[in-house]
Amino acid sequence: MPAEHIAILFDIDGTLIITGGAGATSWRQAFDELYGVPADIGEFTDTGMTDPDVGRRTFEAVLHRQPSRAEFAKLLERRLHYLHAAVAESEGYRVLDGVEELLPRLIEKGYLLGLVTGNVEAAAHVKLHRARLNRYFSFGGYGSDSTDRGELTRTALRRAAVVYGEPLSPDQCMVIGDTPHDVEGAHAAGMACVGVASHNFDADQLRAGGADWVLASLEEPLPL
Repeated sequence: MPAEHIAILFDIDGTLIITGGAGATSWRQAFDELYGVPADIGEFTDTGMTDPDVGRRTFEAVLHRQPSRAEFAKLLERRLHYLHAAVAESEGYRVLDGVEELLPRLIEKGYLLGLVTGNVEAAAHVKLHRARLNRYFSFGGYGSDSTDRGELTRTALRRAAVVYGEPLSPDQCMVIGDTPHDVEGAHAAGMACVGVASHNFDADQLRAGGADWVLASLEEPLPL
């Protein structure tokens, strides 16, 4: 008999919210200020990659060299600086269907809710703040913990145990995400994954990527 699910780990972009391009805007502004070069992250990176990978790959592509530690630290700071305004001013920002109803319902039923995202921790909470979704998540694994999706998912599990004071096994956790990267990270950490066809990937692509279940949106019931 499978273990009862206790913790549910959510990806952010394309799963809970869409920022309307605020993330790409903030990267572009950071590169423009520091180096005076155009930098479209969509040309050099894939959906679901971690922020450090996005920043590093884009830097190497537009400047044709690797960043020094000091350069990379400054780039990340400038990106976060611009992200606040980019999220606040984004006309395309929206919470995805079913999210605002689902999260409080899961809390009421006693589930532990966390984040598992390629965003660095600060960026994750900047993005969630506009919709006041931060309050549902007291732990998480972030792109600032690891560039490996499996490892940052395992980090979220360890933090859940610390926050709630009880040990948790991977089979007591479920990941919810919208990309094959989310599926890969969940499975690498020994967790099942619900694929939500709410953004860049359709149901067939998520099934092909190994999702254990696929939903059209979070208006559909979770397989709990």
